[in-house]
Amino acid sequence: MAEPTSYCTFWLDGQRFGIEVLEVQEVLRTQSMTPVPLAPTAINGLINLRGQIITAIDLRERLELPSREDGDASVNIVVRTDEGPVSILVDSIGGVLEVDRADFELPPETVYGAGRDLIAGVYKVDGPLLHVLDVGRVIGELVTATRKGDA
Repeated sequence: MAEPTSYCTFWLDGQRFGIEVLEVQEVLRTQSMTPVPLAPTAINGLINLRGQIITAIDLRERLELPSREDGDASVNIVVRTDEGPVSILVDSIGGVLEVDRADFELPPETVYGAGRDLIAGVYKVDGPLLHVLDVGRVIGELVTATRKGDA
């Protein structure tokens, strides 16, 4: 590999996604959530992570995918942002996948809707495509508005 990079992979609605490992702080099992009144629908709630209050974003909602079935647990991927840690809720966690940056491609035309803006690109790897999530766009103004109380 010329210039390798590693991604923390996860599954959402049967599709494989990835976030650069350097952006991931930790992965947590389902956490209890405190709802945020009047917050955008993508804000699932707030979690208490060792005394730190963290906003949890439902990635299914953000990508305009069908909701999880009642009773289906989610996994929290806590990512580092300029505003502090944020949790992204996904269906299940995968492994760490190393790819060559030279193999990065823009999202295919089959990616539409919100995904078109939130997916930076893809890697063709063994098995399903690896959709690379643009964490900055996913979080966008959602977290800033919630922390300021503008939601």
